[in-house]
Amino acid sequence: MKHAVIVMNLGTPAAPTPDGVRQFLKEFLSDPRVVEIPRPLWQVILNLFILPRRPQAIAPAYEEIWDCGLDGEPVTGSPIDYYTRRQAALLQERLQKSVAGGGSMVVTHAMTYGKPNLAETVAELREQGVESFTVLPLYPQYSATTTGAIYDQVAKIIRGQRNIPDISVAHEYWRNPAYIEALANSVREHWEQHGAAEKLLMSFHGIPKANTRKGDPYYHQCCGTAELLAEALSLPRERWEICFQSRFGKAEWLQPYTDKTLIAWGESGVSSVDVICPAFSSDCLETLEEIAVENRANFIDAGGREYRYIPALNARADHIDALESVLRQRLAADLF
Repeated sequence: MKHAVIVMNLGTPAAPTPDGVRQFLKEFLSDPRVVEIPRPLWQVILNLFILPRRPQAIAPAYEEIWDCGLDGEPVTGSPIDYYTRRQAALLQERLQKSVAGGGSMVVTHAMTYGKPNLAETVAELREQGVESFTVLPLYPQYSATTTGAIYDQVAKIIRGQRNIPDISVAHEYWRNPAYIEALANSVREHWEQHGAAEKLLMSFHGIPKANTRKGDPYYHQCCGTAELLAEALSLPRERWEICFQSRFGKAEWLQPYTDKTLIAWGESGVSSVDVICPAFSSDCLETLEEIAVENRANFIDAGGREYRYIPALNARADHIDALESVLRQRLAADLF
């Protein structure tokens, strides 16, 4: 039986231009998993206020990170697209070596928003004779806003098929020991090169606080991830903190907020900080611009002296080890 693994990430504008950003934001922000405001009201806000203005404001930030990487590897185009492709290619090499029959396993990628999309990817693979699928969202922690949106797309594929494909989705992998070890290795290597900062800040992408009250497990899984990473690094509690970034709109989001924490630390005399973003499998706008640039300025302007961003796991060998470990736990034993 021919099986396919589809690794999935959020997606990216096709180009770092206002038009490219507008097209991407329209698809992304139209998803009710992402914004839970009643549709008629939200469509007015989105089409009259956000889409006419926000693409012009953030397109320069996308242009800054285009062709940009932080781990010494040259990046072509959008970093999140580049690294997602690399992760899929490296997993393909790994699984071809270990899966019975080699060629019976295909690994490719898709994006929740933008191209390539999941429905088209599944359709193309079925034409090539693929009979079963494992979708691996590149989100270590589950949230309805990210992995939940992928489940919606899988459900839509199923509803539209008479001959339903055999397809499953990995829910989360934040407790996977190989994932925690890859994070810890990236911090240790950073410390070996630069020395350890006074504080380690673990910054996760935020979601509205109301989502947690409605049952989203993301907050608790982020806290669990931070505790496991701190334990792997033997860090005492006063040396690290968990925070949440990228809030949008006026609603209360998960706290403490990354930007406000860094400003408070700078003002209180914290001299140096290392920042890692464990929820991001690939560097992207939220890490390369918001964390590495904007929040560095927040900390330095508030009185801090040294600020260093630890890159996402990207295409590190131990990250591919972790993703392979997740897949091995899910795939049928007779594939190996």
